[in-house]
Amino acid sequence: MKKILLFIALFFSFHSAQSQVLMSLIFGDKLNSPNIEFGLEGGANFSTISKLDSDYRTDFNLGFYFDFNLKNPSWIFNTGVIVKSTMGAKGIAVYSLDDEKLDAVFVEGSIKRKINYFNVPLMIKYKFDNNIYVKAGTQLGLLSTATDVFHQNYYGDDVEYTKNIRDKIHVIDAGLTIGAGYRIKTKYGMNVGLQYYYGLVPLLKGADSPNQYNRSLYVTAGLPIGKGKAGKRAAEKNAAEQKALEEKSVLPEK
Repeated sequence: MKKILLFIALFFSFHSAQSQVLMSLIFGDKLNSPNIEFGLEGGANFSTISKLDSDYRTDFNLGFYFDFNLKNPSWIFNTGVIVKSTMGAKGIAVYSLDDEKLDAVFVEGSIKRKINYFNVPLMIKYKFDNNIYVKAGTQLGLLSTATDVFHQNYYGDDVEYTKNIRDKIHVIDAGLTIGAGYRIKTKYGMNVGLQYYYGLVPLLKGADSPNQYNRSLYVTAGLPIGKGKAGKRAAEKNAAEQKALEEKSVLPEK
C-alpha cells in the first residue's frame, strides 16, 4: 500500500499523459501482486451536459487503474485515476463576450465547452466465470481547466476564440457510474469495456444558474503493466522459501 500511495503522489507531480505512461512502465511491476492488479486504461469518451441545448463531444481518456481482489475471488474493488478526462459539449449557442467586434464575428457561430477533470472512480466489480464483468459505484472529479471555445467560419477562414470559464464551474464533481466489460483470455489479460457516468453535482456556480450536470460514456481498454515481472518475482520468492524449508528439514539435529 505504501508503494501505491507513493506512486499516486509522484504521478500527480507530473500532469502530462506522457509522464503517466513513462512512470507506469517504470513502477508497474512494483505495484502488482497476487491480490492487486495495476495497469493503464484509456479509450474514447462521449460527453454532454444535461438540460443544455447541445451535442455530444468526443474526446480521449487516459489513466491508470488498480483492481484489489476481495476475499471472494469473483468480487473486486476497482479504483485509479483518469488523468485525461475531458467532459463538456459542443454545438452550444453563442453568448455575448462583452466586445462588439468579437460578438459580430461569432454571432452565427457555436461553442465547444471543454472541462478537464482528474477523475477517481470507486467501484465494486463482479467477474463471472465466462470473463464478463459488471461494475458499479461512484466517481469523484477534481476540476483542472474549463474553457468555452467560440468557433465561426468567417469569410472562408475558421476563426476561434477561447474564453476561460474555470471560475464559473464547481471545483468538485461527483456522480454515479455503472459499467460492463470482458477480460480477453490472454496470458496476462486485457480488459475492454463500457462505463457510463451520471453526474449529480450541478456544473455551474451561482444560485441563479441552471441545474446542468455532466454525462459521459467511456469506451475503454485496460492493459496490466508489469504483471509478468511481478508474477516471476513472486514465483522466485516462493521457490527460494521452499528451498530454504527443504534444506532446514534435512539438517541434522544438534
